[in-house]
Amino acid sequence: LSATLLTSTACLGGTACVVTGQPFDTAKVKMQTFPNMYKGLVDCFVKTYKQVGFRGFYKGTTPALVANIAENSVLFMCYGFCQQIVRRIVGVDRKTKLSDLQNAAAGSFASAFATLVLCPTELVKCRLQAMHEMQLSGKIIQGHNTVWSVVKGVIQKDGPLGFYRGLSSTLLREVPGYFFFFGGYELSRTFFASGRSKDELGPIPLLLSGGFGGSCLWIAVYPVDCVKSRIQVLSMAGKQAGFMGTFVTVVRTEGVLALYSGLTPTMIRAFVANGALFLAYEYSRKLMMKQIDSY
Repeated sequence: LSATLLTSTACLGGTACVVTGQPFDTAKVKMQTFPNMYKGLVDCFVKTYKQVGFRGFYKGTTPALVANIAENSVLFMCYGFCQQIVRRIVGVDRKTKLSDLQNAAAGSFASAFATLVLCPTELVKCRLQAMHEMQLSGKIIQGHNTVWSVVKGVIQKDGPLGFYRGLSSTLLREVPGYFFFFGGYELSRTFFASGRSKDELGPIPLLLSGGFGGSCLWIAVYPVDCVKSRIQVLSMAGKQAGFMGTFVTVVRTEGVLALYSGLTPTMIRAFVANGALFLAYEYSRKLMMKQIDSY
């Protein structure tokens, strides 16, 4: 029952996140991998629309939707499990409320499991989003314009393990990132609760808390995500250096600020999308608990 409800939540939340946030995510990936092509968010939007049209903002939507649903399904299912592990480690009863810091640790543990389903779908998404720029820059002659053509290209060139290019970068982003994600969310809920039970909070505090948690995640790990995007996209053109090699190259040749290219669209998307995600999660969790109690 719990798995079914959590998966349903992930589907609804994931669909809402992708439909509303995909243009901002596309701009983020384009600006991360080709920062010299765009002066900022507005310039990226205008050039994309002129060159590719409105559909250019929704390149990679299918893998983005799969990635979002898969990640959130695994993340929230593992979150409850990891909370129990944290309770065992600190030696408290299984029904004891965890502190904000302990919840953050549980979320961080859960994200490691989510990475395994996230990395392959994100690789396909990022490549589709930056395909036009790869052709413009001359790094590839002809791009793949469909999900299946990208998937086929990865299998033919690198085999199944090719989908896990950027895995170490994804792990480096997810594990510390979700510590701040869940930590920021729980800390914000504590602030709004003001001594009351967090379960009594209404939709607005939950939306704001989710948005704050998402913002904390991206501020903390954005440079890592930038390196991950470059590895996953630029590896289309040939062998790409690993995380440290790519990181050092970007800093030496482009400067530290290049690691923050595309931060603006990311922060806009993060606040809205994660606010909606946590609102859906909390209300479905309450529904699940009511159904369990009724049996």
